[in-house]
Amino acid sequence: MLQNTGKLAGCTLFITGASRGIGKAIALKAAKDGANIVIAAKTAEPHPKLPGTIYTAAQEVEAAGGKALACVVDIRDEQQIGEAVQKAVDKFGGIDILVNNASAINLTGTLETPMKKVDLMLGINLRGTYLTSKLVIPHLLKSRSPHILNLSPPLNLNPVWFKNHTAYTMAKYGMSMCVLGMSEEFRGRIAVNALWPRTAILTAAMDMLGGEGVGKQCRTADIMADAAYAILSQPTDYTGQFLVDEDVLKGQGIKDFDPYAVQPGHPLLPDFFLDEAPESLAQQMEQHGATPAFKPPASSSATPPSSGPIESTFDVIRGVINEDVVKSTQGIYQFDLSGEHGGVWFLDLKSGSGSAGQGQPSAKADVIMTMDSSDFSKMFAGKLKPTMAFMSGKLKIKGDMTLAIKLEKLMGKMNKAKL
Repeated sequence: MLQNTGKLAGCTLFITGASRGIGKAIALKAAKDGANIVIAAKTAEPHPKLPGTIYTAAQEVEAAGGKALACVVDIRDEQQIGEAVQKAVDKFGGIDILVNNASAINLTGTLETPMKKVDLMLGINLRGTYLTSKLVIPHLLKSRSPHILNLSPPLNLNPVWFKNHTAYTMAKYGMSMCVLGMSEEFRGRIAVNALWPRTAILTAAMDMLGGEGVGKQCRTADIMADAAYAILSQPTDYTGQFLVDEDVLKGQGIKDFDPYAVQPGHPLLPDFFLDEAPESLAQQMEQHGATPAFKPPASSSATPPSSGPIESTFDVIRGVINEDVVKSTQGIYQFDLSGEHGGVWFLDLKSGSGSAGQGQPSAKADVIMTMDSSDFSKMFAGKLKPTMAFMSGKLKIKGDMTLAIKLEKLMGKMNKAKL
């Protein structure tokens, strides 16, 4: 893990949403240097389901060696932010660092998301980040080493990150667009960067999104705190970066990431927006009872799932694919089936630990195989090789022919699984 260097000693950090989770972890990391921490959050009274308040967080900051100022703040409210900023300046003499951490999440589709939830996410994630930055920047401009750090993702315009939760993605990308714009606007005067986790982080939000047991597939908030500390220790010309925690720490010489894992050695869930397969991520979380709000909604135009031989075949496929198969294959297959059990199916062996099922793949297929559903079943049962099916005209292939050959290796594994 990253050791403290004392570079934040005497600095004043204004951290939104610092009563728990990643915000509090960043606060405690800086407090070990003797930093001043402004805890700007809403939770003044204990929440029935969520741990911690601004006052318990302040106690932990001071126990860690820092000085704390707890402020009850709804970051959508300009007056409340202004008052908290002024209290911070009055108490500590200025503000050196702003960490925009406060965020709201609701992973539902357009028709399922009430406008109240849309307003909440846009209000906290976008408006709150912009407004807090606007009111803190005049004080950052007086600092010797001013930083703004937004806990937001790289701007990835792959539609797959929009289709299941457009409102959330818009709101979260709003925070990232603040980085894009403000880093240029204040270049040479304030460092403005974004930080995002490579894997799922065990927070109260993850506890709600995932079910029992999902924690062992997460890292602790300490990895984000260490990465934030490394970024905030940089000079002001280190700006306009969209950073990932693991990459930042590798740059600091960290090679062993097991200490950050909730359960060292256990496979980890990839986080959103980094082009890991979202369907694979969803499947892993659903194994631990993920809430319906997390699960991507089924397409209204999709063919109802079949319980016939094709579905049975894909059950076996899902049982044998893994990261090793993905690494050795690197292809996305689409099967256009006709006949008694016709339909469109996909097999993604290009990202994450692989995924398979009914419907179009989330990314463009590398190879499209067109054939009768009965021949498809024979092919995956080992009774009909793809090359022979192609030569006999039973199989039409559009795209990368070499991937059809690679598919035979997967079929061998399936036969061992006693299809």
